[in-house]
Amino acid sequence: MSKNTYKVKHKGNMDKQSSGSIFSFLDKKLGGDKESEGLPVQYLPYFLFFVVLGIFYIGNSHYADKTIRKIDKLEQEVEDLRADYTTLKSEYMFASKQSEVAKRVKKLGLVESQEPPFKIVIEEGEY
Repeated sequence: MSKNTYKVKHKGNMDKQSSGSIFSFLDKKLGGDKESEGLPVQYLPYFLFFVVLGIFYIGNSHYADKTIRKIDKLEQEVEDLRADYTTLKSEYMFASKQSEVAKRVKKLGLVESQEPPFKIVIEEGEY
């Protein structure tokens, strides 16, 4: 019986002939020493998953910050509009008082009646 041996492949021939996966490519580029074990490619999918998860987490944080800034801006705008509404309502209430209306119509030649209002009574058969 013959003894089991292995062939030593040369780097030049291996690069041309090998069409392996991306993990074998990374293994060759990052840690392809014959003496060391190289890159532990069995953990690469987990690592990539955590990288994608981290990118998603960072993006979500940025989106949340942007949304909070937008909410704060809209709250300030609502507060300003509420203050404007209160001011306009107050001015309208003041302008619609009897004394203010009398001052404004005086320019048109209208005067306030000095007689008190009276009740018109219509008897049953009169109308």
